[in-house]
Amino acid sequence: MRVLVIGAGVIGAAVAAGLTRRGAWVTVLDQRFPGAGTTGTSFAWVNANAKDPEDYFTLNHTAVHAYHALGGDGFVPTGHLEWANGETRRLELSARVERLRDRGYAVERITARRAAELEPDLAAQPDATDYVLFPEEGHVIPAVLLARLLGEARDRGARVETGAAVREITSGRGGVSVTLADGGVRAADVLVCCAGRWTGGLVDVPVLDPRVSGAVTNGFLVTTTPVPARLGRVLTSDRLNVRPDGGGRLLLQALDLDGAADPETRPPDDVGAEMIARLPEVLSATEGVRVEHTRVGQRAMPTDRRTVAGFTDSAARVYTVVTHSGITLAPLLGDLVAGEVYGKESALLRPFRPARFAVPAPAAAPETECPAQDRG
Repeated sequence: MRVLVIGAGVIGAAVAAGLTRRGAWVTVLDQRFPGAGTTGTSFAWVNANAKDPEDYFTLNHTAVHAYHALGGDGFVPTGHLEWANGETRRLELSARVERLRDRGYAVERITARRAAELEPDLAAQPDATDYVLFPEEGHVIPAVLLARLLGEARDRGARVETGAAVREITSGRGGVSVTLADGGVRAADVLVCCAGRWTGGLVDVPVLDPRVSGAVTNGFLVTTTPVPARLGRVLTSDRLNVRPDGGGRLLLQALDLDGAADPETRPPDDVGAEMIARLPEVLSATEGVRVEHTRVGQRAMPTDRRTVAGFTDSAARVYTVVTHSGITLAPLLGDLVAGEVYGKESALLRPFRPARFAVPAPAAAPETECPAQDRG
C-alpha cells in the first residue's frame, strides 16, 4: 500500500512509523521541516491526568501505557509530582485523586518528606500542603522522540520531503493525490493528514485558528539557562509548572499568564521575568538562572475541542488526525491509525470520528487538560 502522510510532527512521524511496520510505502510531506509546527512548542507532559470525558481519559490512559511499552529514547518515565496549598486547591486535588483512583489510574498521596526525597531541591512549602505523585506519567524531549519515530520510518523505507506545502487534496475510488505549492503532484492509495493546526485548510474538519483564539490554543513557554538544580520529573503547582529540558535547562509554564500569548507578536520580556521570579517557589538552588528563550506554544484544537480521528471523504481515502494532546497520544495513535488504514477498526477511536461535524448535534462536554497541557 502506498500512503502519503501530511505533516512531519510527532503525530505524522508516529503514523509513518506505524504504517511502515505494516509494510506500507510511505512518503511524508512537510511544508517546512520535521518538528517545525506544534511539536516544537510543547510542554510535552505525558499524562491522562484530569482528562475528561471518560472516552478521552481512556484514550490518554492507554497512551501512557503505550509509552512505557515503547521504552527507549525520547520518553522520560520519572513521573509527575503535584502539590496544593490553600483550601480550594487542596479540595480540587483531592477530588481529582479519588476520581482517578476509581478509574484505575496510578496515583499516590505522599508526605512532604517523601516529596523531598524524590526531589531534594524542591522548595519548602507550608505545613498544610498536600503532595501527590503520579508515578506512571512522564515527559518527552520532543526532538529526541521525533528523531526516533522518523528514524524508524526511514529505516523501513519511508521518504520525508521537506518544503513540500500541500495546496489541494483530491480523492476518489482509485486513490488520492495532492498538489503541492510548486505544482508537483504526489499520488497514493491512502493519505493520512496530520497537519495539526493547518488541518482546516486541507480537509473538512474545523480547527480553531491559533492566531486569534487566545489561551485556548496559545500559551507561553520559557526555557531557562542551565542551572545546577536537581530535578528529575514534571512538577506542577497553581503558579508554575516546571520540567527538565536537557543540558541543565528547565522548561517553565504559568497558565495564568497565557491570556496575553499572541503568536503573531514577540513575547513580552516581563513574561519570562515573572516565571523566573516564581521559580524559587518551586525549586531552590536556582540562583542566577536567566531566561534563554520565550516562545508561544500553539495547540491544534478542533472547534468542539475533541480529538478527531477517521476518514473524512466518502471514498475512505483521506484519513485525518488532529488533537490537542499530540505528545501524549502520538505512539498510540501511530499504531491505531495505521491499523485503521489497513482495515482494523479501533474501538478507542470510535468516539472521535470526524463525521460528527457533518450534521448538527447536541454540544458535547469538552475534553479538558491537566494544568500543564501537552501543547503538541
